[in-house]
Amino acid sequence: MPPHVCQEVLTLGVPARFDPGEVLLREGDDGRHVLVLLSGFAKVTARVENGEESLLAVRVGGDIVGEMSAMDGAPRSATVTACGTVASRLVQLDTLLLLLARRPEVHLALTGIMADRLRWANRRRLDFRGYPAKVRLARLLVELATSYGRPTRRGLELGCRLTQPELAALTGAAETTIHKGLRELRRAGLLETGYGITVIRDLPHLRQLADLSPEP
Repeated sequence: MPPHVCQEVLTLGVPARFDPGEVLLREGDDGRHVLVLLSGFAKVTARVENGEESLLAVRVGGDIVGEMSAMDGAPRSATVTACGTVASRLVQLDTLLLLLARRPEVHLALTGIMADRLRWANRRRLDFRGYPAKVRLARLLVELATSYGRPTRRGLELGCRLTQPELAALTGAAETTIHKGLRELRRAGLLETGYGITVIRDLPHLRQLADLSPEP
């Protein structure tokens, strides 16, 4: 969106700050507001029929959450929880609808976000059927690095910390398999992990392992 439109979006609603572990949106609630994330990152989770909680996605500063319920009026489909401090703008539905009617470029951007998320979910389903766990892990790490990575001297540092159980949930693999896959990636020099950080040391070779085409 043009800079002046982005600035207008960032002045909507009221500031909302969330502490680590605090719930931004809760699965099943009837709220219709959205949250524009300004900084920090959050995890999107949902419960499956057996009661287990599954990690669906991560959201960082620049993302919007709650847009599905705002658009279709259905209860929240997932819980969004702050991982670290999250700063955001809370925008009520009537304010959002007025903006979308006044600014078609915002409407197009929001539609594009929802389409990207649907494609992301479709890719995860296809990966589950078409690739072994190690390749699925590599594909997920490449996507996280290209979407949220921050360049450092050591490589691309992921802007979000995911535990091994969470990586297992996102890749549809056993936690022991993810542990083994991460160890092999570290030994190959493709990945570096430490307390709270993950650094992609060799993105081109990780893309090759992930069966992805080279970056332009």
